[in-house]
Amino acid sequence: MPSPAPASDTLFDDAFAYKRWAMQRTLEAIRAVDARAFPASVAFARQQLNHIVIVEELFRARLLGEASPHAATNSAEVPALEALAMRLEASDQWYAAHLAALAPAQWDQALRFRFADGRDGCMTRREILFHVLNHATYHRGAIGHALDLAGVPHPGDTYTVFTHQAQPQRRAGTMPADPDAGPRTTR
Repeated sequence: MPSPAPASDTLFDDAFAYKRWAMQRTLEAIRAVDARAFPASVAFARQQLNHIVIVEELFRARLLGEASPHAATNSAEVPALEALAMRLEASDQWYAAHLAALAPAQWDQALRFRFADGRDGCMTRREILFHVLNHATYHRGAIGHALDLAGVPHPGDTYTVFTHQAQPQRRAGTMPADPDAGPRTTR
């Protein structure tokens, strides 16, 4: 008899831990921008963070089968950086808990929903989770350009940097003894 599938997908767990780590590094870099000298860079970074968290909140509602919490994927007023940081942290915590609670049969369950533009959509939970990861990565890249314009080095925030920081033995070519002990790559 085959063993039951794990309740969580380790690669997704690692990927969301990576997302949280990368977002923290991005927030630290934004905080290092001289807001008086580079107000446009800070405003752009805040707008991108606002968009990221709104999209995450929209998809959280879709995963839960709840009403949309936002009418659009951005807002007329952009919250302060620290308010955005708190919402992003809360979102990261929610997604980590959601991953841990998913039953194996739920991963590929198709969910129907309406996008903010009014068009219908249908994605599996797995696809939604992948989109949330990919979406944040894309917009962190855009924030990197704003950091460049402000003269603030953007952090090395790739998955490889995260993995090797979390498991320094990999620099010596050694994989962890327990493949489920922290970040791993599957190829």
